Amino acid sequence: MPDLYYFDCNATTPMGAAAREAWLEANDRHWANPSSLYREAGLAKQELDRWREELADRLGLEEPERIVFTSGATEANNAVIRYFLDTGRKRIAYSAIEHPCVDAAVKQWGDSEQVREIPVHSDTGVVDLAPLRDWIGDGEIDAVSVMAANNETGALQPWREVAALCREQGIPFHSDAAQWIGKMESGDFDGVDWITGSAHKFEGGKGCGFLVISEEELDRFHGLIGGPQEDGRRAGTENLPAVAGMVTALMGRSDEDLSDIAGVQSQRRDHFEAQVRDALGVRLLGDGGARLWNTSMFVLPHTRNAKWVSRLSQRGFAVSTGSACSSGRGNPSRVMAAMGLDYDEMGRVLRISGEWETPAAHWEALAGALVEIEKELQGQ
Repeated sequence: MPDLYYFDCNATTPMGAAAREAWLEANDRHWANPSSLYREAGLAKQELDRWREELADRLGLEEPERIVFTSGATEANNAVIRYFLDTGRKRIAYSAIEHPCVDAAVKQWGDSEQVREIPVHSDTGVVDLAPLRDWIGDGEIDAVSVMAANNETGALQPWREVAALCREQGIPFHSDAAQWIGKMESGDFDGVDWITGSAHKFEGGKGCGFLVISEEELDRFHGLIGGPQEDGRRAGTENLPAVAGMVTALMGRSDEDLSDIAGVQSQRRDHFEAQVRDALGVRLLGDGGARLWNTSMFVLPHTRNAKWVSRLSQRGFAVSTGSACSSGRGNPSRVMAAMGLDYDEMGRVLRISGEWETPAAHWEALAGALVEIEKELQGQ
């Protein structure tokens, strides 16, 4: 048995070898402050802008200056929501399955009587576009936020359709793409006004992410705190080594590579699901629609999930009970609640999220471990 069978990639991933090498090289060669005036600082600024251009190319953006480097998607999401509210877009529609950081930002700074929560279909976990169309058609919405892929169920969201709908009516659209980018093809985000992503979701290292600003808002946008860096859009000395690692990790897998990985890993995941469904009688969440190829979330037939996680951990398996930002705190998951689960069911949920190269044998081993634990628990 290896030291760790890792199945919690939607929470975080280890830094990849290429990203680590890029981080080290940038840290050694371009350690100067990009905002300073001497030659070495200028070289660091040039390197930072080179990585910005690389990222823009990967995302299909024509204007690299739209990209602002941040500490991660949480900071970027907060910056977008706060900016919407500060500029009078108080009637925000956001999905019932958004990441906790989006929900927290809306509730902290917004007006509960003016925001709208977009429901999802209970069988797929996918946003229901019908009410959103009605709200937009009736002129009741100033801004929309819908993630690209859900961090818990893996359900792929109709962000392209939402982008087109908002564009027709001139409504700004934000998509949290933290779970999409690095796992799915990412070259057609130019139609989205505001995009956020996070390096540690695709082996790029923690503490780094990005925000793509709407082309129309470039001259107006301001960050959460003041400062001259990133053209006044995000204060604080730029973390060039982290940016180098992030972009290197993303560029290390082409869209063609990701398509091939999706085909292989989704088959392995589906086989795993068939095994645990037959052996344990689990109820899969979101399997009625398209999902991330690495993600499986299901309701166990009995016993609190914390006990399953503990026993799996003792066997060398790392899995999750849901979003790392809400699990372990006794907080009900917004995603599970939106899909109609009751409190007892929420306490019996496991989320499995594999890696890009997770071997079929690891999926098989996890299924076997779950069957063993089921027998142990039934025998108590």
